[in-house]
Amino acid sequence: MPDSPLLVQDHGAIRRLVVNRPDKLNALNLETIAALDAAFADAGQDAAVRVVVLTGTGSKAFVAGADIAQMNSLPAIEGREFSRRGQQLMRRIERLPKPVIAMVNGYALGGGLELAMCCHLRIASDTARLGQPEINLGLIPGFGGTQRLLRLAGRAAALELCLLGAPIDAARAQQLGIVNRVVSTADLEGETARLAEQLAQAAPLALRGILDAVVLGGECALEEGLAFETAQFGLLFATEDMREGTSAFLEKRKPIFRNQ
Repeated sequence: MPDSPLLVQDHGAIRRLVVNRPDKLNALNLETIAALDAAFADAGQDAAVRVVVLTGTGSKAFVAGADIAQMNSLPAIEGREFSRRGQQLMRRIERLPKPVIAMVNGYALGGGLELAMCCHLRIASDTARLGQPEINLGLIPGFGGTQRLLRLAGRAAALELCLLGAPIDAARAQQLGIVNRVVSTADLEGETARLAEQLAQAAPLALRGILDAVVLGGECALEEGLAFETAQFGLLFATEDMREGTSAFLEKRKPIFRNQ
């Protein structure tokens, strides 16, 4: 549907979700947030999907922010609800049991950077611009930006981006640990596809174990995180994929993982 705020495209085991509001630089309104939340819930439950790629329509923007026109009309109680819904979406993505790659093809500002940061991996075009400019609107980041920037880039960088509100280029974002890889605009699609395919061929249960250990374990004290890692490690010994992976290594062949 050309008028849908979100396009869903399947390529084998890879599901591509495309925010589709090019006339608004793919800004997040309540309808788009709801569509994304439903799409990620579906992807998490669909056994045929092993990897999700998230991007925006066009070459100008990944997601340029939240929809300012919609926010301008909200009273305080609805503004709080807007933040809650956005954070619910971000948390769903962050806790998805399958890898999510943000393909940052342009502006990722405000809610757009928050959306990218909750993905597990971020690959950006060298022309991308990233930032938290909410201070310029008399606001603070409301979809988790203060907390995820702090955890990804550290206190100094989080304060710089949030207090000054100025965007940074992709190279600087990579230096700060906000994005994993920066490639040319011409190579962005191909590099993202190669990364997604590599993940799609990996052991799905091990991928889930890693995501759980890093995302959930990283929210605990060290001893609790280590105990969680040990539990995940032990559980994988009960899987056919672990036996297949170790057998393939010993037999010098490529493993075939079946998500079992």
